[in-house]
Amino acid sequence: MATYEYRCPRDGVLTARFPIGQAPARLCCATCAAEAVRVFSAPSLRAMPRPLVAALDRAGRSAEAPEVVNRIPGRRGTPYRPAAHPGHARLPRP
Repeated sequence: MATYEYRCPRDGVLTARFPIGQAPARLCCATCAAEAVRVFSAPSLRAMPRPLVAALDRAGRSAEAPEVVNRIPGRRGTPYRPAAHPGHARLPRP
């Protein structure tokens, strides 16, 4: 079953479900009984947040051509200092 959109001159957009390929071109509005015409629109796809799309694109590109790192990541102008973790104190020292 697919969801189809119809536009009623009085009530606006209404939706109806029909088997794929069997939706009529016109439909009677359930509210006002006026003739509603079928509207072709984009399928209801969910959009992903832009940061997630950028991260997925970057990961895909790095599979084929990894980026070369020439410094440890961090803020510009400040040296990289990893956050102290309490468990590090229990590690054996060389």
